[in-house]
Amino acid sequence: AEGLNLCTSGSATSCEECLLIHPKCAWCSKEEFGSTKSITSRCDFLQNLIANGCAGAIENPSSSISVVKNVPLSSKGSGQTHLDVTQITPQKVALNLRPGDQTSFRVQVRQVEDYPVDLYYLMDLSLSMNDDLDNIRNLGTKLAEEMRKLTSNFRLGFGSFVDKNISPFSYTAPRYQNNPCIGYKLFPSCVPSFGFRHLLSLTDKVDRFNEEVQKQKVSRNRDAPEGGFDAILQAAVCKEKIGWRKEASHLLVFTTDDVPHIALDGKLGGLVQPHDGQCHLNEANEYSASSQLDYPSLALLGEKLAENNIHLIFAVTKSHYVLYKNFTALIPGTTVEILHKDSKNIIELIVKAYNSIRSKVELTVWDSPEDIGLTFTATCQDGLSYPGLRKCGDLKIGDTVSFEVAVEARSCPAEDTSHTFTIKPAGFRDTLEVVVTYNCLCGCTSHAAPASGKCSGNGTYTCGLCECDAGYLGARCECEEGASGDMHQAMCREAEGKPLCSGRGECSCNQCLCYESEFGNIYGPFCECDDFSCARYKGVLCSGHGECHCGECKCHAGYIGDNCNCSTETDGCVSSDGQMCSGRGTCVCGKCQCTEPGAFGETCEKCPTCPGVCSTKRDCIECKLFNSGRLADNQTCQKHCKDEIITTVDVLETDDPNAILCAYPVNNCVMKFTYLELASGKSNLTVLKEPACSSAPSTMTIVLAVIGSVVLIGIILLGLWKLLVTIHDRREFDRFQSERSRARYEMASNPLYRKPISTHNVEFTFNKLNKSYNGTVD
Repeated sequence: AEGLNLCTSGSATSCEECLLIHPKCAWCSKEEFGSTKSITSRCDFLQNLIANGCAGAIENPSSSISVVKNVPLSSKGSGQTHLDVTQITPQKVALNLRPGDQTSFRVQVRQVEDYPVDLYYLMDLSLSMNDDLDNIRNLGTKLAEEMRKLTSNFRLGFGSFVDKNISPFSYTAPRYQNNPCIGYKLFPSCVPSFGFRHLLSLTDKVDRFNEEVQKQKVSRNRDAPEGGFDAILQAAVCKEKIGWRKEASHLLVFTTDDVPHIALDGKLGGLVQPHDGQCHLNEANEYSASSQLDYPSLALLGEKLAENNIHLIFAVTKSHYVLYKNFTALIPGTTVEILHKDSKNIIELIVKAYNSIRSKVELTVWDSPEDIGLTFTATCQDGLSYPGLRKCGDLKIGDTVSFEVAVEARSCPAEDTSHTFTIKPAGFRDTLEVVVTYNCLCGCTSHAAPASGKCSGNGTYTCGLCECDAGYLGARCECEEGASGDMHQAMCREAEGKPLCSGRGECSCNQCLCYESEFGNIYGPFCECDDFSCARYKGVLCSGHGECHCGECKCHAGYIGDNCNCSTETDGCVSSDGQMCSGRGTCVCGKCQCTEPGAFGETCEKCPTCPGVCSTKRDCIECKLFNSGRLADNQTCQKHCKDEIITTVDVLETDDPNAILCAYPVNNCVMKFTYLELASGKSNLTVLKEPACSSAPSTMTIVLAVIGSVVLIGIILLGLWKLLVTIHDRREFDRFQSERSRARYEMASNPLYRKPISTHNVEFTFNKLNKSYNGTVD
């Protein structure tokens, strides 16, 4: 092998130690082999041992796998024998692991058609749910009709809850014992408060569901939060009373219009004992430990739901949607849907949630040993492999997906130790049992010979070496401790001129006895090695991901580099969309180095200047605000959009130069939003509350607009005509004046300048009163 030989530099003093150094290391058990000065030469790569003449005496075990049970996948769920339905294959495998030697097997999962369904309807019967109760009185019949379109084997059950009947959660004064609604004018009569009441075991007789619902009346508690988590836990763990079938898909529909009480809230009522996760239904099918145990924690709920293969569906009002959506990230296998205030959409909600559950497969691991490493690679319907993923979505009923599971043992436990863990799809009853045994012993160890003559009668001969008894030293146990002499000292020098035992030990019987050190172990034929003089990273020897051997870090599987700080794992580089570094960078030492200009983030998922970013942000807006779009699945949305901070506004401000404006069409309208990448790595999205829509103009508006346009054009044309005529007249008048000024007429002869009044003198004579006159008449 080229470069550093991990096997020979590992200072192995036995066959078992050699096998632990690296899965490619082998041990030569041949008696006459290698140098008398060194025992590490027996531990080497297989090809080197063969080349050095050790063929036929090599210990090199490897990991193996055997399939114990492998029933083929079923194609249909409902039939005469539901227990024969198989949705995962194989069902049991046995692994024999050598530490560091990874082995893998393939798991196939199929959501079979017509699989039986058990649905338990758990309803909040607090006072605010009164109108909801009226609307579900015939729910059983309608729901059965819809669900039987999806499965021919459907059963329905019913339970209700309010809250713990202790103060301060409920009204406990004597006057409220029989009717906590006394004095409440809007609703003066209701039943006493209760924690959880199982009303109808799972049955295919849906009329009984309707009858039981019609009997129910609401109650009243004091504070706003409800005791729903108590009810969920009892419905999950009381399998016999609820009637969950092993061969059916289990759905638990939880309907409420308020927030739940969680663990430690019970201390307000003096309840300090944590919930024990057990069934506490009495003969009347009521939760009997309501006033003794605290509310369950989210972790306990998730554990019990998973143990009993129950899919929890939160059906909650819009005002509490975000809270319960956050719960789904903490309780695996849960979904959340928005419930109308009067529960009119409950059937549509349940069918939608069921289809969402059946469209995905996610593997979970139970009881995995700490010294076992598991790596998953999913192959979904698109035929592509997704390293690090154990989930496939967008599936149709009957689709088959596969997962490559790689298993590696990190250490060797005590002899004859075995471990068993389980792989199961979330919400399925089908499981894959994996039994692990450890291949840590060499075969030659079983042929050990105590007090062997090969060891001078002072030790045990095993695997080609002597293990000396106490007080004896030497390759053949030929020396007693304390023996010394010049003849042996030459055997304690690594080379001529070098100090005895590298100055870190004493020479005894041609062997070096190394000093003890407060920093670690000193070892080697010449005490030339130690386990503390290696490169460190942030003060940690070999970064905590390797072992120091003779000045060199021997990295654990999955790490490389001088100080083992470089991870070869790529899981941390896989972005939420399954791409390596979001397609904008390369994975170096388990971390993304972004190569696309403008890209940043742990997986280069942030890139304001990259094309297609608006589309990615749109997916998060649709799933977070409207529970729609490509990422509508709750857990997928939570995973993909965990760094998106979304704010809705009435008017979108676009004056920020760092904000990017995006828009996309929605039902003949346009939804606009801006996004800004924050220094914390999160994105701030500002979205319009409603899409911007432009209404079409009316016919009258168009007619009036046309008429107005024609009139306006006419007035403009008339104005232009008047302007032109006026200009023309002024020009003509000016010309006339000019010509007149140039004319030279005789004033006397020009008829234009004659006076309009003419004077004529007439001479006459007349007699008047015998008088004679002469004169003129004007």
